Amino acid sequence: MPAYASTVIDASADEVWSYLRDFGNLAEWLPGISSCVFEEGDGGPGTVRRIEGAGGLFRERLLTLDDDSRSATYEILESPLPVREYRALYRVHPVTDTGRAFVEWSAAFETDGGADEAKVTRNMVRYIFAPGLAALGERHAGRRSTAGAEPVG
Repeated sequence: MPAYASTVIDASADEVWSYLRDFGNLAEWLPGISSCVFEEGDGGPGTVRRIEGAGGLFRERLLTLDDDSRSATYEILESPLPVREYRALYRVHPVTDTGRAFVEWSAAFETDGGADEAKVTRNMVRYIFAPGLAALGERHAGRRSTAGAEPVG
């Protein structure tokens, strides 16, 4: 069962992407995260980050980082969550009539040890994705370019 959340942020897609593409800044914007450091790599694909926070220790590997499509994918290597084969995608699209950014965050995974898949998915959206997107929106509030809508492509 995939987890999915999205929001519209009052900033340009390019502004939001230039911030979100940094695989090492999670502690700056995701609530509950106290530290995020690279264990391997320099921020490009293959980089492994170590995340510590209220939920415990996570290790994640960046799989893709695509500036043209303003998207990135990553996988969880280690976490306290009852999931395996976790792969996530986040991406930023321009809202062409307003110049704002449409941000999506999704993940596909399997649950471990008889965990209730619907409950794990619901909690992931409620306690990670939604607050993260809200915090990202607050961080960029009012930063929309006055240049108008962005071209697609």
